[in-house]
Amino acid sequence: QVRVVESGGGLVQAGGSLRLSCVASGSIGSIYAMAWYRRAPGKQRELVAGLRSGGETNYADSVKGRFTISRDNARNTVYLQMNSLKPEDTAVYYCNLDVQPLLGASSLYWGQGTQVTVSS
Repeated sequence: QVRVVESGGGLVQAGGSLRLSCVASGSIGSIYAMAWYRRAPGKQRELVAGLRSGGETNYADSVKGRFTISRDNARNTVYLQMNSLKPEDTAVYYCNLDVQPLLGASSLYWGQGTQVTVSS
């Protein structure tokens, strides 16, 4: 069984920074793609940043130049460094991992989400 837990959210003033972490634990063989999504109040969930196993990254236009996704393979952890935060970045942020367990087929796993609130 695979467990995914996010942390690092909180309340920050506009212009500030936060770093989100997402740790996968359990029967993990390898992790392929990693991604961060967010859902703002009254809006649909959107992809914020993605990171493939080969190192390729992609970002939503709204966060390019401000957010950086990275990974620590040894710790099965993915990070989202968020700088120059804006009130419109306020949302619940979710980690999504494409995990190959030790047994069975690969699957997508979601964390429980972490709240990010940016005050103006």
